[in-house]
Amino acid sequence: MRGVVLSVNVSALKGTRKKPVDSAELIENFGLKGDVHAGKWHRQVSLLAVESVRKLQEQVNAEFMPGDFAENILTEGICLHDLPLGTKITAGSAVLEVTQIGKECHNDCEIKQRAGVCIMPKEGIFARVIRGGQVKKGDMLTVNE
Repeated sequence: MRGVVLSVNVSALKGTRKKPVDSAELIENFGLKGDVHAGKWHRQVSLLAVESVRKLQEQVNAEFMPGDFAENILTEGICLHDLPLGTKITAGSAVLEVTQIGKECHNDCEIKQRAGVCIMPKEGIFARVIRGGQVKKGDMLTVNE
């Protein structure tokens, strides 16, 4: 199964939109360098499929930009929330392992305030970095069999 990285995003504060960057370093067992959510825990990197974003855009008649859902990596071509826990994904030169599907959305989330709903609780996924490397827009995203 293959897809593509549409955007790589980072933020310095929790609960805010992330800003796109040209490329970023994924650090083994830590996460995306320069991102507030990086650390030695199971949700080091967040991923969201643009297909999920488009579905919500139609439902709420709103426009969303990369990083608006605080996702580190926006993808296209893979139904991320259908991947089982433990799935390995190669993104650029890094390898990630899916550790969680969805999360509880907190009330002060910018997107939930703006749109009234957030898709991360059901369709966002989280991973830990099991092999570090660079990731950038346009990189292939491969589900390792």
